[in-house]
Amino acid sequence: MDAEATPARRSRHWFGAEGRSGMVYRSWMRNQGHGPEVFDGRPVIGIASTWSELAPCNAHLDRVAESVKRGVWQAGGFPLVFPVMATGETLMRPTAMLYRNLVAMVGEELIRANPLDGVVLLSGCDKTTPGLLMAAASVDLPAIMVTGGPMLNGKFQGADVGSGTHVWKFEAEVKAGRMTAAECAVAEGCMARSNGHCMTMGTASTMACLAEALGMQLPGSASWPAVDARRYETAQAAGRRIVAMVDEDLRPSAILTRESFENAIRANAAIGGSTNAVLHLLALAGRVGVELSLDDFDRLVRQVPTLVDLMPSGRFLMEDFCYAGGLPVVLRRLAEAGLLHGAAVTVTGHGVGTEVADAGCWNDEVIRPWDKPLQAAGSGTAVLTGNLCPRGAVLKQSAASPHLLAHEGRAVVFDSPEDYHAVCDDEDLDVAADDVIVVRGAGPKGYPGMPEVANVPIPTKLLRQGVTDMVRISDGRMSGTGFGTVVLHVSPEAAVGGPLALVRTGDRIRLDVPGRSLDLLVSDEELARRAASWTERPQAADRSGYRWLYRAHVQQADEGADFDFLTGCRGSEVPRDSH
Repeated sequence: MDAEATPARRSRHWFGAEGRSGMVYRSWMRNQGHGPEVFDGRPVIGIASTWSELAPCNAHLDRVAESVKRGVWQAGGFPLVFPVMATGETLMRPTAMLYRNLVAMVGEELIRANPLDGVVLLSGCDKTTPGLLMAAASVDLPAIMVTGGPMLNGKFQGADVGSGTHVWKFEAEVKAGRMTAAECAVAEGCMARSNGHCMTMGTASTMACLAEALGMQLPGSASWPAVDARRYETAQAAGRRIVAMVDEDLRPSAILTRESFENAIRANAAIGGSTNAVLHLLALAGRVGVELSLDDFDRLVRQVPTLVDLMPSGRFLMEDFCYAGGLPVVLRRLAEAGLLHGAAVTVTGHGVGTEVADAGCWNDEVIRPWDKPLQAAGSGTAVLTGNLCPRGAVLKQSAASPHLLAHEGRAVVFDSPEDYHAVCDDEDLDVAADDVIVVRGAGPKGYPGMPEVANVPIPTKLLRQGVTDMVRISDGRMSGTGFGTVVLHVSPEAAVGGPLALVRTGDRIRLDVPGRSLDLLVSDEELARRAASWTERPQAADRSGYRWLYRAHVQQADEGADFDFLTGCRGSEVPRDSH
C-alpha cells in the first residue's frame, strides 16, 4: 500500500514520521516481532479489550480478540490489542455503574493518544458496552462493536434457569423454606455453565442488542452464544469490516443519529429490555449531541408490544432467542409496523431496514408475531412523573405485577439498602403486603454509583404468607435480570434533597402507571416544612480520588449519570509529539 495515498490516516503521524520520533515509534513496535512492512501506510486498528478474569462475563474476550485480529490481517490492516478497564456487576463493589464513566474516560483517552485509524470495541458485561460506545462517540474515529455473547442456557433439575433472574427467585425460595441451602449451592453452578454474559434479557443482553439496533454492531451478531463458533466468525468479520470503515471514513457520528436512537428505544421495548438501557442511551446521546429525554422512552414505545418471550419478562433465554432468529427478526417486525427508521446507517454502510428485510423467524413462541405479542403495546418501560419524582422515574411494566400497576399504600421508609436488609427478616417488622417499601440513598451521588439494589427482597414474613410482589421505590437501579413492581431511578435522588428524602413512614404513596404518575399524598405546605429542615445525610468523606470526582461531577439519572464535563465529542485530533 502506498503511504502517499493515505496522508489523512492518523497512524502516519507516528509510523510515517521522520527523524528521531519516527525511529522511536517504529523500533519499539518491532520488539514484538513486527517487520517493517506493517508501517507501509496500512490502517492501524486498535482492538479495545475489556478482558479480565475479575469480570467473568468478559473472561473470554482474549479469544475473541484473536478472531478480530485475523479479520484485520485478512483485510490488510495492522491490528493491535490494548486493554481498557473491565467492569463487572458480578464482583465489583459498590457497583460497576460507579466505574462506567471511568471506562469511557480511559477508552477515549487511549484511542486518542495512540496511532489508531479505527477501533474494534470488545465488551460483555453491563457497563463495558455503554462505556466503550461512549468512548468511541467522544473520539469519533471509525468504530465497530463486538460483544462477547451470552452464556449457554442454565439447567437445573430438568428445567432452564436464568442467570440473575433465578438468583432472586432462589433467594425467595430459600427464605420461604421451599428450597434447601444445599440445593441452592448446586443451582449456583447450574446458572453459569459457560463463558459469556447473562443469558436472560438482563442489561448485558439488552445492551448487546441495542448496540446492534443502534447500528454499531454487525447485524445478527448480538445474540450468538459466547461459546458458539459463530461468535468468533462474527468477530473475524468485524475485523475485516473495520478496515473498510476506515477507508470509507464511516464514523460513529454518522451512525449514532436521532433515528438510530429511536430505533434502539423501540427495540428495547420489543425485546423486554432492561431499564438500565435508559441511563446508557441518555449518556451516549449526550456524547454525540443527540437530543434525547426521558419522555422519549415513554412516548416512542406506546405502539410497541413486547415481542420476545424471554426471562425475566417471559420463559425463554438468549440461546432460544438466537436460534429463533435474533434481533433482526424483531427489527423486521418493527419495520413492517412502520416503527423503524430503515434508512439509519449501520456499520455495514447500509440502512438497517435493508439489513433486516429478509430476516426469518424460526420460532414464533420465542419471538412473537406482532398480532400475538407476549404483552400488549405500551407494556415497555414506563416513565413516571409526579411530586415524588419531578424529574422522572422508570418502571419495567413487562416484569411487574399487573394488579400493582395502580396502587396506593402506606410508605415504609429506609434510608439505605443496609437499613432494610438489617430488618427484612424480622418477624416483628411493621409491614403489610399492600405497603410501599421506600429505599433511598442509592442514587448516583448517594451510594455512590447508583447500585442494583432497588428490587430488595420481599420481607421474609410476607414471603411465608405467599406474597410474591410488592411496590418498591428507590433512587437506585435494578438489574436487568430482576423482576417485580419496582419504581427506579427516582430523580432528583434523596442525597441531593429530592422529594424522596422527605418521605416518612406512614405517608401515603399513589402509583398510577397507566396515568404515568407517582405521588406522595402529603400537602405542599407540609413538604415545604420538611424541606426546610432537611439536612444532607452524612457520607464518607471523599476528599480526593475517583469517588470524590464522581460525586462532584455525576449528573442525575434523568441525564444518564454521565460526568458533566464529558458530554459532547472531543474528536480525534492528533496530540502533540512525545519526543
